[in-house]
Amino acid sequence: MTTLICGSLAFDNIMVFPDRFKNHILPEQIHILNVAFLVPEMRREYGGCAGNIAYNLMLLGGEPLIMATVGEDAGPYLERMDRLALPRTHVRHVPGSFTAQAFITTDLDDNQITAFHPGAMSFSHLNKVAHARTARLGIVAPDGREGMMQHARDFAAAGVPFIFDPGQGMPMFSGDELLDFMRLANYACFNDYEAKLLSDRTGHSLEHLAGEVEALIVTRGGEGSEIFAAGQHYEIPCVEADQIVDPTGCGDAYRSGLLYGIANGFDWLSTGRLAAVMGAIKIAHRGGQSHQPSREEIGERYQRAFGTLPW
Repeated sequence: MTTLICGSLAFDNIMVFPDRFKNHILPEQIHILNVAFLVPEMRREYGGCAGNIAYNLMLLGGEPLIMATVGEDAGPYLERMDRLALPRTHVRHVPGSFTAQAFITTDLDDNQITAFHPGAMSFSHLNKVAHARTARLGIVAPDGREGMMQHARDFAAAGVPFIFDPGQGMPMFSGDELLDFMRLANYACFNDYEAKLLSDRTGHSLEHLAGEVEALIVTRGGEGSEIFAAGQHYEIPCVEADQIVDPTGCGDAYRSGLLYGIANGFDWLSTGRLAAVMGAIKIAHRGGQSHQPSREEIGERYQRAFGTLPW
């Protein structure tokens, strides 16, 4: 089943400052801040929610189809997609723009200063879900504001079930707009902070909001996740990771498990467990797309955690 993944493709530029920000920022001078940090260590990762979700869904043996926008500097990312045999039929090049990218500086206390340039992501509304005729399932992941709204309406109009996954894009929307998303979507997924923000902005409890969709999923980091579906409440335990290296992209890996489970008719308990396994595999590696387990290894990891194979 082809799964259309609407969201961002981005470069993550990650720099490590070998000291502590607090030693270089004077609190009493914060109103005239002017500092520079020497960062001898730097790396660039392939990221963006659409790229990360598609990569993980590919590892599972799914059929991801990315719908995103990129800029003039996207060559290395597009070449990577070709090497991975990820179709880029619906990856639109926006002339005169940069591909979305984050510039993240981390200090020795794991504090972060991040600057994000949306670039071509701001033109995501130029892509239309109707052009992806083979799509039978979808997700609206963080992207340009107008694009997220457009793609949710497009999925609903086409009768294609989809997950609403606003992520860090949630603050862009009012309570009424978030309710509209929930009513258009078949499924919705949030982390615990986003779920609280959703409830606060809409004025409705999670239990009430769960009634707007077939399933509402809330992830809680190391405490696992929970799924509200058809009046049932499923507790999904966190799967123990081999090591904890980098949480970047763990939520995207989790969502790939959700999409695979939905596409293949899994029950919600099995779907949530597979999602948890994907998150545990990812967290043991740097970046959102550097882990390379085979499908067989994913199945074995699931079996170790839950006693049966997922497929």
